Amino acid sequence: MNAQTITPSPPVQEQIIRESKVVLKGVSWQTFQALLADVGDDRAWRIAYDNGVLEIRMPYQEHEVPKRMLETLVEGIADELEIEVMSVGSLLLEREDLSRAIEPDSCFYIQNEALVRSRDIDLETDPPPDLAVESDYTNSSLNKFAIYAALGVPEIWRYRRQTLEVYQLVDGKYETVAESVVFPFLPIAEVPGFIEQSKAIGQRAAVRLFRTRIREILPNIDL
Repeated sequence: MNAQTITPSPPVQEQIIRESKVVLKGVSWQTFQALLADVGDDRAWRIAYDNGVLEIRMPYQEHEVPKRMLETLVEGIADELEIEVMSVGSLLLEREDLSRAIEPDSCFYIQNEALVRSRDIDLETDPPPDLAVESDYTNSSLNKFAIYAALGVPEIWRYRRQTLEVYQLVDGKYETVAESVVFPFLPIAEVPGFIEQSKAIGQRAAVRLFRTRIREILPNIDL
């Protein structure tokens, strides 16, 4: 058999990625809400909704591990600063009046933590999270940044291709910035290295190294 004529089957991982997302069009807000009510909170998939277009996606390991590491690093910074941070995970951020909703990979209240502590958050009256985290392993069919902008989320961290990108909401649109607004002292370019290190030395060991690095930085800054 001529080996050059053989067409190899796509790797299993690529097949999973293609099948991990479903997009539905013409979905009313009422139908969207009814679907969430029928399924309940005990579901693995996450959603994004933008004016009648509903995206349903399944997270998987390549996506979840960096996301969880970023959560732990944010919590580590908060502990080193001895400040309160409210982690609300993949909280459904929704505004019926805007016909938009999204579940971040993770999100945090930092500056506004005291305003929402112990509250059932309602974005029509409460501020949005100060920071949203996205671990992008595949491309979304929706413009998630447009949804976040409409909801007023001031800062997004996006981890992809072993790079951490920081976006700040400026005049209704996101701009790439060199430093975080919520943690301006954080060396953004160093963060992916700790995530990569965790694959070799373990997550907790990488977090300990990260916290040591934060302790080195803090005495040299004005808080």
